[in-house]
Amino acid sequence: MTIRARVPRIPWKVLATAAVVALLSVLVSPAAAQAASDESRPVYSYDRAIRESVWVDTKIDGDEDGRTDRVAVDIVRPREPAERGRRVPVIMDASPYYSCCGRGNESQKKTYDANGRPVQFPLFYDNYFVPRGYATVLVDLAGTNRSDGCVDVGGRSDIQSARAVVDWLNGRARAYDARTGGKPVRADWTNGRTGMIGKSWDGTIANGVAATGVRGLETIVPIAAISSWYDYYFAKGAPLYDSGPDALADRVDSPEARARCAVVQKKLADGAPRTGDWTDLWTERDYVPDASRVRASVFVVHGLQDLNVRTKHFGQWWDALAEEGVERKIWLSQTGHVDPFDFRRSAWVPTLHRWFDHYLMDYDNGIDEEPMADIERAPDQWATDRHWPAPGTSATTVRPRGGDQPGVGQLGTRRAPYGATETFTDDSRLSEADWATHIDTSTPYKAGFTTKPLNRPLRLSGSGKVTVTATPSTSTAHLSAVLVDLGPDTIRNYGAAGEGILTLPDRTCWGASTTGDSACFKETKADVQKVEHTVFMRGWADLGNYADAHKGRPLTPGKPYTITLDLAASDHVVPAGHRLALIVAGTDAGLIDPPSSTPRLTLDLARTSAQLPIVGGSKAFTRATAGASGHLSPQPSPLEGIAPPRSMEHIPHAG
Repeated sequence: MTIRARVPRIPWKVLATAAVVALLSVLVSPAAAQAASDESRPVYSYDRAIRESVWVDTKIDGDEDGRTDRVAVDIVRPREPAERGRRVPVIMDASPYYSCCGRGNESQKKTYDANGRPVQFPLFYDNYFVPRGYATVLVDLAGTNRSDGCVDVGGRSDIQSARAVVDWLNGRARAYDARTGGKPVRADWTNGRTGMIGKSWDGTIANGVAATGVRGLETIVPIAAISSWYDYYFAKGAPLYDSGPDALADRVDSPEARARCAVVQKKLADGAPRTGDWTDLWTERDYVPDASRVRASVFVVHGLQDLNVRTKHFGQWWDALAEEGVERKIWLSQTGHVDPFDFRRSAWVPTLHRWFDHYLMDYDNGIDEEPMADIERAPDQWATDRHWPAPGTSATTVRPRGGDQPGVGQLGTRRAPYGATETFTDDSRLSEADWATHIDTSTPYKAGFTTKPLNRPLRLSGSGKVTVTATPSTSTAHLSAVLVDLGPDTIRNYGAAGEGILTLPDRTCWGASTTGDSACFKETKADVQKVEHTVFMRGWADLGNYADAHKGRPLTPGKPYTITLDLAASDHVVPAGHRLALIVAGTDAGLIDPPSSTPRLTLDLARTSAQLPIVGGSKAFTRATAGASGHLSPQPSPLEGIAPPRSMEHIPHAG
């Protein structure tokens, strides 16, 4: 017996409606399709996209050759809107790395065909966003790749290299179709609405351009970016690296620029003395005071264990933007100097897409009303906050006291008795990992202070300070202060080569590809390590800067000096059962350079304290440390953790 399914009768009105919908889907324009959607869609051909180069006049003669410098601008934009007279917004990445070093986890460089037309655009921005109606614009900073001029490391030339392009996109600057001579080129294909994005130096340029207040720059996405170049090289006079901006410029200069830019190189060397004193060079490269001029929204991304561009950069920039009421959003990962495309790719791409859609295409998608902060609490485990730093955070004073053994003390709210001291000798071979590993052992090279095991979690959110009164035995001395979470955990291995990620052979694709420009990138996963301590806040200073953060002085051996170290921004939860530790020591090997002598330092404990950004303030600290916890009593050393990389490349680097 055959059973036949009954076919329901479909009303003619439904059939007619379906036919109309099908017909409209064929006839409707890409622009109408975009308008009918809640996000920009990949309706334009990437293969047919227009690829071109122009040279924008910066109005600066940085190389002093008698003519103003032109910067090379490589563009890929959808052809269909141009054919219909529609103007598109721009996503721009201005970088010094396109020929010397490469961009992204795979160190991609720009490539060109035999006629000099751009072929490969590093990273995924062009592959993903051009089909969605955006132009992607990649700018060679002055002195790099195909641009004139000289690299000046975050100074006027660097910033003007990118600002001039924003001006050109908005009809306020000139561009040409050749590096010299050539015909004028107008950006009549864009509406001028520009978003700047980039990691490290590229993101730094975005910060600097936004701080000029240039019109047409609607949003920036600075990833692991610098906010003040002094703070990249020094911490209150203490040198963080053994070289200065002149060496960095030499690294990224094109061969032609290296030959013609000796004068600029000398200015960089002379303006950045290794004394750590503040000069006019640093004033020009400090963007934080100009936060009041920022018109763009800001989406900050930073690794909380970034020991290249350290977390002070995002912390002070974020605080300044907050004071000015700038629209902003933040992601904080457990990684080091890593792009979110490589630590949270599947969430990053759609989030960035919605961000640009909102601020460059006016999509009302609600991203501006969502939680402000995403914070990685454990590898690949994220939490959100409506605001950042967390509401209820307040500066809470905690104080060190001596213990039963030299250098093994207590951390609480009571002031130490007057006359109480701890003494240590700087050992420039040792790092914060060495100090924390032996926190419960009396050693000659550090002073450590710990709470009891906590009976409830304690969250720190934001920046802090440690004020130290120390008496040196020599005329020079450097100080370090770190906060440590003492207890077992599994965290990203930020000290390894990948700084918290492992690169896999498999690839995933994010957008459209051509023969010369693939949208497929190697996948990554978290590189994790089990630890027994985690250093999560750090600060450094030259004790000679006790009277002036911007100028050092020789010390008188045997005389006490008081100085405040800035604890760089963080967001960390110390779990119940763990202990919170403050360690004060000398040179933090791999993270600051040693002084010219080997000082022995005596801390006046009664005049030493820390102001910590504790959620819930002093009441939360008191509750968390009250009584004795039944978990995790102090363990015998060693308590293993992650050591800072000793061979870190000292550039805000190309990866």
